[in-house]
Amino acid sequence: QVQLVESGGGLVQAGGSLRLSCAASGRTFSRYVMGWFRQAPGKKRDFVAAISRGGASTYYADSVKGRFTISRDNAKNTVYLQMNSLNPEDTAVYYCAAATAVSHTSEQYESWGQGTQITVSS
Repeated sequence: QVQLVESGGGLVQAGGSLRLSCAASGRTFSRYVMGWFRQAPGKKRDFVAAISRGGASTYYADSVKGRFTISRDNAKNTVYLQMNSLNPEDTAVYYCAAATAVSHTSEQYESWGQGTQITVSS
């Protein structure tokens, strides 16, 4: 497994932008598909975005398509989530996760970060 640590969360006004980072330990980062999920209070953890091992393919939830961009730098063992045009419905704890295959379901991801809070004020 790989250890993951997210950073970049915080409070932002509606319409603003944030970039999340997720740093991975170990030398096997490039073997993993990486994903971002989010969980709002009282709700289940939802898929946000995923990226293939080499970064050539990306996948998004409909709710964030066109506003969020996932990317990775395998030389830095880091995956990013650029979030633009944020709205209050994006408020949640955001988690990065690692899987051995592309999936939109959290059960397929074997390693998780601790999460970082994003709060979007109206």
